[in-house]
Amino acid sequence: MPLTVHQTISIYMIKVGAITNSSVLQIGSTGSVQSQSDIYNTGGYTEPAPTAEIIQEAVPLVPLAP
Repeated sequence: MPLTVHQTISIYMIKVGAITNSSVLQIGSTGSVQSQSDIYNTGGYTEPAPTAEIIQEAVPLVPLAP
């Protein structure tokens, strides 16, 4: 079944807090979304990074329900 969608989208301001590897930011409509994952070693690293140290415990900015 062919479907034609005509849209006009005006975005005056958009603020994105975070985009992770599995996030999708969609504005408008799409017929299909295909996942893609690319990993590049652009720094030429040959061994894993050292373990991160915890500086302080993070407190969420928005209170979370128990």
